Amino acid sequence: MGRVKVFRDLIGIIKDKASQSKAALISNPRTLSLHLALLRATTHDPFSPPDPTHLATLLSFGHCSRATASTAVDAIMDRLQTTRDAAVAIKCLITVHHIVKRGSFILQDQLSVYPSTGGRNYLKLSNFRDDTTPLTWELSSWVRWYALYLENLLSTSRILGFFLCSTSSSVDKDTEEDKVSSLINTDLLKEINSLGNLIEQIAKKPDSLNSNGNVLVDAVLGLVGEDYLSSINEVSIRVSEFKERLDCLGFVDSVELVCVLRSLEECKERLSALSQRKKVMIESVWGSINEVKDQIGNSKAYKEDEGRLLMMGRRNKVSESARFGERVVMKHSGNSVKFSSGRFLSFNDFSFPAYASME
Repeated sequence: MGRVKVFRDLIGIIKDKASQSKAALISNPRTLSLHLALLRATTHDPFSPPDPTHLATLLSFGHCSRATASTAVDAIMDRLQTTRDAAVAIKCLITVHHIVKRGSFILQDQLSVYPSTGGRNYLKLSNFRDDTTPLTWELSSWVRWYALYLENLLSTSRILGFFLCSTSSSVDKDTEEDKVSSLINTDLLKEINSLGNLIEQIAKKPDSLNSNGNVLVDAVLGLVGEDYLSSINEVSIRVSEFKERLDCLGFVDSVELVCVLRSLEECKERLSALSQRKKVMIESVWGSINEVKDQIGNSKAYKEDEGRLLMMGRRNKVSESARFGERVVMKHSGNSVKFSSGRFLSFNDFSFPAYASME
C-alpha cells in the first residue's frame, strides 16, 4: 500500500506539472496567469487544500472586466466538469465556494448566470466516482454532496435576493428585518422554505471514515459551518416575523410553515457538531422554531381546520369514484387548493371548497 500511495502521488505531481506546461504553451498570454493559478489551486494532492495565494489570484480576476470574470468562471467550471480526480473536484468546488463568499459582485454575477446559454448552475456531479483508492472513493461522496449543497446555496441566494454568506453583500440586520417585514406571506414562506432546504442539505453531509481528519474535508466543513451560522440567522429573522403574524395566518400557510419547521427540527441533532461558535444564539433559534411550531399546532383554529380536513379525507376514501368526480369538477371551477411545497404533496389529493378562500 505504501508503494501504491507513493506511485499515485508521483502520478499526481506529473499530471500537475504537465497541465501547467500545457497551459503555458497553448494559453492566450492574457489568460495565462488565470489558467496557471487555477491549476496550482486545484492540484491532485488529496492532502493539501487550495493555496490561499492562488485562490486570491483567481478572485482578483473579478476586479477586471465582465468578460474576464466570465472567462475565469468558465475555466473553473471546465476544470470541474472534466476531471475524474476527487481531490481536483473538491478543490474546484472550494474555489466556487470562495467566489460566493469572497468574490466581487461581477464574479458572483457571472457564477450565478453560468452557463452563459442559460442554465441554473447545476454542477451535474451526482454521478461522480473516483475509485482509485479507498480515500478517493470516500472523497467522491463528498464531491457529490458538496456540489448539491452549492447548488442549494446559489438557489437560496437567488430567492433571497443576495448572496447568502457573502462578505461582499452582507446585509445590515435592521435593514434585513425591515425587508422581511414587508413581504407577503407567500414570499416569506418561499424564503424560509428555501433556507430550510439549504439547512437540510447541510445535515445530509457524508459520514467520514477514511476521510476523517482529511484536510480537504476539514476545509469544506469549515466553509459550510460558517454558512450554517449565516443561514440559521436568516431563519431566525423569518421565524420572528412569522411569530408576529400567527393571528393572521391562513390554514394553508400555517400547514406549510409547520412542515418547514418540523423538517428543520429533524436536522437539529446532525447539525449539533457542525459549529462550536455562537451556541447560545443557535439554541435560541431552535427554541423559537419549536415555540412557533407548537403555537400553530395548539391553536384552536388550526386544530379545527386540521380536523375537518382529516374527516374530509376519510369520507373521500369511502368512494374513490365520487372523489375523482369531485376533483375534476373542482379543478375546472378553480376552487381546488394546491400546496406549493413538496414537503406535503399528499395533501393535494384533498379538495375542500370551504378553504379555497383562505390561501
